[in-house]
Amino acid sequence: MVAGDRIAPHEAWWRDAVVYEIYVRSFADGDGDGTGDLAGVRSRLDHLSDLGVDALWFTPWYLSPLADGGYDVQDYRAIDPAFGDLVEAEVLIAEAAERGIRTIVDIVPNHVSSEHPWFRAALADPSAPERALFWFRPGRGENGDLPPTEWTSSFGGPAWTRTTDPDGSPGQWYLHLFAPEQPDLDWGNPAVQREHADVLRFWFDRGVAGIRIDSAAFPAKDPALPVTIDADAHPHLDRDEVHEIYREWRAIADEYSPPRMLVGEVWLADDERFVRYLRDDEMHGAFNFEFMVTPWDAAALRSSIQRTVTAHASISASPTWALGNHDVTRAATRYGRADSSFSFDAKRFGTETDAALGLRRARAAALLAAALPGSLYIYQGDELGLPEVEDLPLHALRDPMHERSGGVDPGRDGCRIPLPWTASEPASGFGGDPWLPQPDGWSELAVDRQLADPLSTLALYRSLLRIRRAEAALHDAPLEWMPSDAHTIAFRRGDLLCLTNFGSESVALPLHHRLLISSAPLDGGRLPGDCAAWLRL
Repeated sequence: MVAGDRIAPHEAWWRDAVVYEIYVRSFADGDGDGTGDLAGVRSRLDHLSDLGVDALWFTPWYLSPLADGGYDVQDYRAIDPAFGDLVEAEVLIAEAAERGIRTIVDIVPNHVSSEHPWFRAALADPSAPERALFWFRPGRGENGDLPPTEWTSSFGGPAWTRTTDPDGSPGQWYLHLFAPEQPDLDWGNPAVQREHADVLRFWFDRGVAGIRIDSAAFPAKDPALPVTIDADAHPHLDRDEVHEIYREWRAIADEYSPPRMLVGEVWLADDERFVRYLRDDEMHGAFNFEFMVTPWDAAALRSSIQRTVTAHASISASPTWALGNHDVTRAATRYGRADSSFSFDAKRFGTETDAALGLRRARAAALLAAALPGSLYIYQGDELGLPEVEDLPLHALRDPMHERSGGVDPGRDGCRIPLPWTASEPASGFGGDPWLPQPDGWSELAVDRQLADPLSTLALYRSLLRIRRAEAALHDAPLEWMPSDAHTIAFRRGDLLCLTNFGSESVALPLHHRLLISSAPLDGGRLPGDCAAWLRL
């Protein structure tokens, strides 16, 4: 019996699950070296169980040089020594399962680390067969000094890097849609396909309940490598051929009993293209980034919710909802800005925010998201109301997005600050000297301090997830919009109504039997501005 078999079978558990994202490096440090690790996660499993989550999604914990936070994988079958080892990962999966919590791991099909054995062999010898596993090409121009295409990296700058041959002469170029330390794989090569199929089985055999697929729309490329990008026939984003990859993966997932789950990181604006990833023989779900980046505005969020519900109406996959992740400015900061939407291109140092307003809105957004039909994803620390840390010293920044932007983008380190656990302990109980510095006042947000405060954000999350689990309507009832004005959103699911007030003035509650929960205390029986409530009708 593997670890995952210890959980009572529920083949469609992902349809309404609460999934908690763990960025291992910043969650908890078990050995005191300043880096989060699997021992730290194991020591905090009771926190996750008491919070009320159904599954844990681990960002890559594999052997990696950490050029991009672990998304540059050197070996999928080894845990990075900074985090632990494979035996401890298996123990963690088992201990989580004993608490009824499933495990999801991250797989990155688009690229590997430049330290991966395949790529090292390809660099060492221009005639090595491993070059066929990647996108090595001669450059353009008289001496090959221009990259093969004009494509740009998602992290900024060119998407090609030129190699140097062993004799010191300039060599071919290789493609990397992210950092140069992340060379893209050629999915037209059967060896690439076989390797990933084996990796899936490796982790499924160890009790993993599902995988999260990073940059899921990127792996397939136009083999002609056109110099410029045609949006109508994009050469490396959302190509039709990519679906063959996930059909094969779904077949592997379905070999297991109970079947394993696939959820994709699919950043696409076109709903018709988006839902193709969710056909019955592909993924079980895909992240809803439109909802995540929508500003704090009643009309905009209502439109986003309706668009999501409509897009999923004709397919068996259920929607997903999230307020943040390890890439996006934290909601408690984002919602306090004049522009409360999110865009990677717009991130800049010194953007003003109203911290109190941002937290107030983030608490309301938590109730709104948790009441919607589908699964809920929570990024570690959001249950504590953690803000984005935006004054990190420049020498401490690790994210390649900062460097590749020429220094104008603060990068993603601000949402990856090690968590505060115990207010009175050094490093707020995280352990050791944290790999990213915690700001002054971080201990005020520590778990132990919030547990002692019935009005804390942690108390709010624990209550709302407990109610969410107990309310049958929040698992199977459809969403029905209720009458509301321009400053509110109201919908019911069964006999439970969720009301969110986006205005600055309090509003009267509709006729109801009982208040189940509110994101802030009521004001004379009225719902204050920037607050949400669940009501029993």
